[in-house]
Amino acid sequence: MSMFSTGILVLTSPLHTLPLRIAPVLSSAAQLVERTLYVHLHPGLNLGGGSQPRPVFIPPVVDLSTLISRLYSNAADVCGHLDVRVLLTNVRAQSQAVSNGPFPSPQSLSHSPEVVLTDFPLQDPGESHQVTQCLQRYTGHCYVCSPSLPSVLLHPQLMKLQEQEEELKEPEQKAEPLETYSDVVVGGTFDRLHGAHKTLLNISCLLANRRFLIGVCDQAMLKQKVLKELIQPYPLRVQRLQEFLQDIKPSLQVEIVPLDDPFGVSVVDPLLQCIVVSEETRRGGEAVNRKRIGNGLPALILHEIQLLKDAHHTETEEEKISSSSLRSRLLGTLLTPLKDTSHLAPLPYVIGLTGGSGSGKSSIARQLEDLGAVQIDCDKLGHEVYQPGTAAYHRVLEEFGSDLLNEDKTINRRALGKKVFGNKERLKALTDIVWPEIALLVKGRISQARQEGKQVCVVDAAVLLEAGWTDMVHEVWVTVIPDEEAVSRITERDGVTSEDAERRLQSQWSNAKQVEHANVVLSTLWEKEVTRKQVLKAWNLLQKRIQQRQEGQ
Repeated sequence: MSMFSTGILVLTSPLHTLPLRIAPVLSSAAQLVERTLYVHLHPGLNLGGGSQPRPVFIPPVVDLSTLISRLYSNAADVCGHLDVRVLLTNVRAQSQAVSNGPFPSPQSLSHSPEVVLTDFPLQDPGESHQVTQCLQRYTGHCYVCSPSLPSVLLHPQLMKLQEQEEELKEPEQKAEPLETYSDVVVGGTFDRLHGAHKTLLNISCLLANRRFLIGVCDQAMLKQKVLKELIQPYPLRVQRLQEFLQDIKPSLQVEIVPLDDPFGVSVVDPLLQCIVVSEETRRGGEAVNRKRIGNGLPALILHEIQLLKDAHHTETEEEKISSSSLRSRLLGTLLTPLKDTSHLAPLPYVIGLTGGSGSGKSSIARQLEDLGAVQIDCDKLGHEVYQPGTAAYHRVLEEFGSDLLNEDKTINRRALGKKVFGNKERLKALTDIVWPEIALLVKGRISQARQEGKQVCVVDAAVLLEAGWTDMVHEVWVTVIPDEEAVSRITERDGVTSEDAERRLQSQWSNAKQVEHANVVLSTLWEKEVTRKQVLKAWNLLQKRIQQRQEGQ
């Protein structure tokens, strides 16, 4: 069967048997759906009874909360590529249920389902057509779907599982109600929504009856984050949250506010009743309550959820599912589409490698050279353009005076540096002379590599972006490390004070500004072996891009 971009999975098994079924059901669904999988819960739904079933309200119970955590955890393990979303429109306490049911009209989802799947156990193969028709009508009553929505019964793949369930079957316990609250609050970074975020958001929606308040980390709260340069912009994170929550529980009043300190509005909002925390953030929740009590407000109920384990984490990543691990996995991959480089010769394929002082750019350039690239060191070329007899040599003397000359008629670059230090106009006068000459030498080296039949060149240039040299390269690669680490490396390497090192960094483009122009980002923050694997990954992905480019010509 062909793949569908978006699907909706209707789970009909009783809540107490679902935990055993989730992983194989998701695995089967992932063979048909490739982008977004919505999950609609209706335990006990009978699609084979002859009459057309209608959606009903499902009461919020503790087992449902446990199931949501299990579902997102299993999804991360067996179908990590899918954007799984558990829908809660039909989950509501009996006291709040409305007479015309959970779906007075079909709910619009941000991605229109193209296929509906179910775990409903087919008792008689002859009923297959009737059940799929029934499922199609049921789903169309709940959600706005594509016309002539295909229906797929996943049951054949689940036959063995049902046998296991029969062996494990225990009498179903009476469901324990879940305490719900009018107004619920959570806080977080919410970068690249993953399973742990979705668990937190889904359970918060389960607990909230009226309003859901979310503090999203911004500015000062991001400073200590790992690879903070790769954190999505605040407006994008908010947009993704709004879309997710509108799908999950559109009846909720959602408020999203920037979080510039650990507390935000949670310590001043008198209407809040509950804060959702993990075992890791429980202390933060307790600190919120101390502040609230100090402000004369009632303490919040702390509802604690479990962290989701990351089955795929590496030795440098956290054991839990986390955004920092996801950001580290982006290193070496293509982050932004490539710009049009049709004005460049297809080979050699040219990488422009840049990064701040101390970022490890040169060590990465050497590793790429070991892998087969031709390294073009712009720092060395910068020395060449100052040599006596060159065009730049004469123009620098005309502009800055012959008192710059050493006894051997070479330019004293230290003395030249003093003349331009702290003076933007004089510095620009110098770079206007020198940078175009370096660019000519770079083009010459690339041309030489082409004549020698080389496949890849790496232009190692600290000023690649400032000098506007991106028109010479096919891709821009940027190396980043935290400023504190850069200062430590510069002081150790160059024997300068930390103040001098900080001034040097401040005179350069920030990591964030450089990353805005990057196709690929790398980091030497961890052990050398970690960097080596990162560079090898980037190189292998680059080879695939070059091959695809050649095949497409």
